[in-house]
Amino acid sequence: MSDVLSLSQVKVPGMARSKDDAIREAGGILIDSGAVTPDYIDAMFEREQSVSTYMGNYLAIPHGTNESKDTIKRSALSVIRYDPPIDWDGNEVRFAMGIAGYQGGHMDILSRVAILFSDIDEVDKLIAARSAEELFNLLNAVNED
Repeated sequence: MSDVLSLSQVKVPGMARSKDDAIREAGGILIDSGAVTPDYIDAMFEREQSVSTYMGNYLAIPHGTNESKDTIKRSALSVIRYDPPIDWDGNEVRFAMGIAGYQGGHMDILSRVAILFSDIDEVDKLIAARSAEELFNLLNAVNED
């Protein structure tokens, strides 16, 4: 598996101040990385309308629908940290991770992210990161085979 996360796909701090803008920001990074077509953002909004992508521990993982497979060129992740938090349907979100899984590759990525964010001490380290580089280094485990 090639790296799903590169430094250019990590943003600290994010510019969005609303859930919708955060979805656009996370999707925009995926588009800029060449992982998805612009239509993928529409699919991210469709997914959010059917089920919230808030995961707990300050994390939301906006992603497309099963029907959006043809808009994905390769598996990738975008990571944005927000200071201050964004209101995500009544939940505080500090991290929006846009995810695109090519040919089902997102399940492996999701499991690695879930393990990391299940430990609040690890989440605190991610919140304390002073730069995109530091955050990327803390998240680099998602790239390991």
